[in-house]
Amino acid sequence: MKLSELKALLPGLDNVAFQLPDGAWVPEHFHVTEVGLVSRHFIDCGGTVRKEQVVNFQLWNADDYEHRLKPEKLLHIIRLSEEQLGITDLEIEVEYQSGTIGKYGLAFNNRHFILENKTTACLAQDACGIPQQKKPLQLAELKKSSCCGEGQC
Repeated sequence: MKLSELKALLPGLDNVAFQLPDGAWVPEHFHVTEVGLVSRHFIDCGGTVRKEQVVNFQLWNADDYEHRLKPEKLLHIIRLSEEQLGITDLEIEVEYQSGTIGKYGLAFNNRHFILENKTTACLAQDACGIPQQKKPLQLAELKKSSCCGEGQC
């Protein structure tokens, strides 16, 4: 989800809720402790230099049960970060700690936000020698073997 999409959704919500990929919920008393601009400048295994930028939201499960983050407050934090950090309309990455700090993509299901698992991949598969996965064949596509005659298989 891009930052503009999140900003468009917030005014229509009564509260902000995040659901983890396993169906569990980030506790209602979470805090957004950071909104930041994260830049990566790296080289892949094929030798290509790459740059990435994301807007990073860090969620923290505080023991502060008296406060709930309202959509208006999150929108204010986002606007402040845009002004102060020069954040533009980038993809959002969410950090949340369970066993360790996890990084998630963000989606919305018309009621609440969904934290989506992120995965790694080789960005230079053609250059590093990893064979491409073959498309599985359907049984209907296989020709009958020459060892079997009509009705013998």
